Amino acid sequence: MELEVRHLRALCAIADAGSLHKAARQLGVSQPSLTTQLQRIERALDGQLFLRERSGCRPTPFGRAVLGRARPLLDGMTQLVAEARAQAYGPRLRIGSTASRALPGWLRRLRRRLPDTETTLVVDVSANALLGMTAAGQLDVAFVHEVEGSPLRVPAGLRTRVLVEREPQFVSMSRAHPAARQEVVDLRDLAADRWTVDPSVDGEWDGLRRVFARAGLDPPVLHTDYHTAASLIVSGEAVAPCQPTSGPREDMAIRPLHGDPLAVRLLLATGPGAGAECAAAVYADLRAAYREAALRTPPYRAWLRRAGSPLLTPL
Repeated sequence: MELEVRHLRALCAIADAGSLHKAARQLGVSQPSLTTQLQRIERALDGQLFLRERSGCRPTPFGRAVLGRARPLLDGMTQLVAEARAQAYGPRLRIGSTASRALPGWLRRLRRRLPDTETTLVVDVSANALLGMTAAGQLDVAFVHEVEGSPLRVPAGLRTRVLVEREPQFVSMSRAHPAARQEVVDLRDLAADRWTVDPSVDGEWDGLRRVFARAGLDPPVLHTDYHTAASLIVSGEAVAPCQPTSGPREDMAIRPLHGDPLAVRLLLATGPGAGAECAAAVYADLRAAYREAALRTPPYRAWLRRAGSPLLTPL
């Protein structure tokens, strides 16, 4: 009898499970067939690999020596299969992101740079959820925003790079709102308005509440999703914080707030499996796409000029 990969997998499963019954269930075979397979392996190797006890199975000294050689072989075969599949189906890049106007330009650039790479996208309102998926190997990179004063929970093993240290959050309102006639809006001019906030966005409500407290304001707040919020805003029923790259829309005005009291930090998180060269390329394309989205929006473009932002400098 010649040992095969399935035999090594069976030995490792028995050792890890600690019993033939549990190992058989994990391997999807019956216990009698796994017992017969183990006996054949032991005869082929001319030695007992496991001690059968009432509490289960444990490796003999000979069994530990065999397992010590079997595991690297099995790991190597697993890696070989993964690499072969990657060659067969092509490389892939799994992206996660909170909502951003930079996404279309980012994906367009990545498609140009990596024409043979399958790119997938997961958009989620929760930055912490995306970071968790990246740490778990479900995503390769995650583009997220961190509300000022509400740090994200960055799992160990992730590398982060700052895209924008402090992005101001603007305010969206109906075109008919009196404050829409101003180039920059004072927060106190919106004190009588109802504000909408999405409670599922990490840190957004806490950040807004801190801003209100510092300004000595206590406006009514509606907790709702962004789609509902948009309907309330255009009808004049509410105002809301928004990204400065938002818009333009004929039925909605986007304006910066005086003093920029509300801001976020934009981060790109890279998982352990992404190489340094890939991470640098993905970051470069994201920065170019963000700059494109920023300069396309008149209120944000004007804000960048007033602030003397480095985003105005061509890449």
